[in-house]
Amino acid sequence: MLVLTRRDLAFLILINLIWGLNYIPSKIGVSQVPPLIFTTLRFTCLALILAPFIRWHRGKMGPLLVAAVFAGGLHFSLLLVGLGMADTVSTVAIASQLGVPFATLMSIVVLGEVVRWRRWLGILLAFTGVMVMGLDPAVFRFWQGLACVLLSALFGSLGLMAIKRLDEIRPLELQAWFALISAPLVLIFSLIFESHQLTAIHDAAWTAWGALAFNVLGASLLAHTGYFYLVHRYPVTSVSPLTVLSPLFGVFFAVTLLGDHLTARIIAGGAMTLTGVFIIALREKQIADTGS
Repeated sequence: MLVLTRRDLAFLILINLIWGLNYIPSKIGVSQVPPLIFTTLRFTCLALILAPFIRWHRGKMGPLLVAAVFAGGLHFSLLLVGLGMADTVSTVAIASQLGVPFATLMSIVVLGEVVRWRRWLGILLAFTGVMVMGLDPAVFRFWQGLACVLLSALFGSLGLMAIKRLDEIRPLELQAWFALISAPLVLIFSLIFESHQLTAIHDAAWTAWGALAFNVLGASLLAHTGYFYLVHRYPVTSVSPLTVLSPLFGVFFAVTLLGDHLTARIIAGGAMTLTGVFIIALREKQIADTGS
């Protein structure tokens, strides 16, 4: 099995740093512009930039549509809606990692994969940790937002099942299709569930536009494309364990830049969740390495 080179390892750490930092500008953006129209703007900008990379793939458009709807439009919309409702960004950064145990559960249901006690322990720890955080009074106030983040993780894991069938599509092209399909879908959601979008866009400060630029250029073009490149070059099980760094960076930046207050229950629940995610990812790597 290929081992990450020092350069690619450093690149993967940078990707996680960008993802962790991205919670901060995203929170700034959705505090000024409604989350769904903010997500629409993100996908629209991305689609315009990546339009030259779009190609039609006969026989692959069905899985591509499913992947874009679930891992693109639904995943990011619900994540930003939840982020907009949240008082503490740290809990969102941690809860969003439930995509890993959700993906494992999907592999059991859809692919009939056999999961033994280590990964079951990881799944149990991950979900119990979120429950512990959710029962904290500081988090329970925005339980609807936390529910949106959990749904976002679930839809992202469903989209991942379709992405696994799209190996031959290049990372930038995959992102281009995601943006092209997701932008009109999220716009429809915004027109149904939000109001005064044009006023909010008109009144938005430069910080909101800076946040949008970081979302598009940093989180999407650099980080997500880089991650797809690494997954294409290495087995996903070699890359995924290190993605646990993303919420750790997210918590660090939320505390230092936004002044998030971490209670003992949030810390305990967050530690349980991230430990569970790491156990699942590490066990899947061991299975891939040994073949058993």
